[in-house]
Amino acid sequence: MINSLYSKKVLAHFKNPKNMGKLKNPDGVSTVGNPVCGDVMRIYLKIGVKDKKEYIKDIKFQTLGCAAAIATSSIITQMVKGKLIVDALKIKKKDVVQALGGLPTVKLHCSLLAAEALAKAIKDYKVKKGKNEQNN
Repeated sequence: MINSLYSKKVLAHFKNPKNMGKLKNPDGVSTVGNPVCGDVMRIYLKIGVKDKKEYIKDIKFQTLGCAAAIATSSIITQMVKGKLIVDALKIKKKDVVQALGGLPTVKLHCSLLAAEALAKAIKDYKVKKGKNEQNN
């Protein structure tokens, strides 16, 4: 049944997720969830600076949810690792769905969770950075 619902890429990311886990001392963290389905997604970021531009040096996720939730978490980490923050913020749910080769309509909310978790983790980093800069 699960094989007929999902693309090969979704199943590959579900069965062998990339960048799963937790980062020690992350620069940004977010947790998002969907109260209807019960999916909960947490993203951890490490930010680097190269040529005075901030980029995602490392990213990890922890997700409690269905195959689509795990797959969207996994693919978004691959999509943004090494990218400039400004470019990572441009990623929308449709980009996540497209990168996975599609999702069933009833699972599209998972792509929104992944994009939302990423944006909130970047915002958390920026807030923390702003507070640290104010203390210097």
